Amino acid sequence: MNRWVILLLMFTVTLVFSTELTVYTYESMDWFIGEVSEQFERENDCTLKVIKLGDAGSVLSRMILEKNHPRADVVLGLDQSLTIKALENDLLEPFTPKSIHTIENEELIFDKTGHITPFDYGAIALIYDPERLENIPESFEDLANMEKMLIIQDPRSSSTGQAFLLWTIAIYGEKWQEFWQRIKPAILTVTSGWTESFSKFEAGEAPIMVSYATDGAYSFEYYGSVSYKTLIPKEGAYVQIEGVGILNGTKHRELAEKFVEFTLSKDFQREIPLNQWMFPVVDVQMPESFQYALKPDKILSLEAEKITNNLDQWLEEWEGIMY
Repeated sequence: MNRWVILLLMFTVTLVFSTELTVYTYESMDWFIGEVSEQFERENDCTLKVIKLGDAGSVLSRMILEKNHPRADVVLGLDQSLTIKALENDLLEPFTPKSIHTIENEELIFDKTGHITPFDYGAIALIYDPERLENIPESFEDLANMEKMLIIQDPRSSSTGQAFLLWTIAIYGEKWQEFWQRIKPAILTVTSGWTESFSKFEAGEAPIMVSYATDGAYSFEYYGSVSYKTLIPKEGAYVQIEGVGILNGTKHRELAEKFVEFTLSKDFQREIPLNQWMFPVVDVQMPESFQYALKPDKILSLEAEKITNNLDQWLEEWEGIMY
């Protein structure tokens, strides 16, 4: 009987003194809760409290609200532009993980101040129906020479639409408005979001649309076939990069550092392709379906601060051109 009392006391003490690390992330990162998070807990003798807060913008809003009394230790999923806002509000502590050298492409390290570490990235691309598109465009200028063949999403309401606009700005710089004047005749329609675009594309209304570089992989993984092809024009791919950072004021700094290192581990990185439908930043064995995804060789981006300072004006100028 005494033995069971001692065991119970030991278990209670373990629960009391087990460190709890709180992670803020967005809703669709729910795949991380379970086997992956439990692995980190076992390796570090701790408890992970993962709190999902809608989209990444909602996560940042909560961080700002709690700035003076932070309730989380780590944030998972801030992209380039959200990171700038987090830095402006002094929400993150600097940390450079020892495993930073394992990141394949240095261009993915978008925060040069060392406050956030990339863990995945995704590229915007074009998908097309090879049976309905004879001349495959190789460049953005080739796209502009089409006539009512392209479906895009509205950058005022769609993340893919906004990324496509930023893609053109990354390529053409101050002359992006001139390009949009040239490409406007090639656009059949502008939809409010990706789903509406894909419905029109599948219905045969147009042979090419703005989408994602991993569309082919998703199709093969779930449907066993790939009906449409993916292309990235020769100018390069515009990517969204997501990162992980330590919140300013964490009471568990050492454990938070270990979590950042964990996101660059092969065990974590291998889970990204089929859960995030993004590319891992570390070289890992990829699923068979990702042979149908386009991994960009040339990465284009805009400084996050430039996006933050100019996006509203760019959207107004885009609206003036299109409508």
